[in-house]
Amino acid sequence: MSDAPVKIELSRDVALVLFEWLARLDEREHEGLVEAHAEQIALWKLEGLLEKSLVEIFDPAYARLLAEARARLAGSDSAEET
Repeated sequence: MSDAPVKIELSRDVALVLFEWLARLDEREHEGLVEAHAEQIALWKLEGLLEKSLVEIFDPAYARLLAEARARLAGSDSAEET
C-alpha cells in the first residue's frame, strides 16, 4: 500500500469543531475509544494538522467563534457539507 498523502477539505466550521473535540478528547480518559496506539497517534496527528491550520484557536474570542461554528453546523440542513 502506498504511503502517499490523502487530502481532505473541510469547512472552517467543521475543522474548528473537530479540533475542539479532539483537544477535549486528548485531555480525558478515553479507555475503549482507541484500540491501538496507532489510532491514538493518528488522532494526535490530525489534531496537530488542524491546529496548524486554524488561526481561530489563538483568537481571544475563541469561545465565541467556536460557539458560532457549532451553531452553524447544528443548523445545517445538509449532512454532506464539509
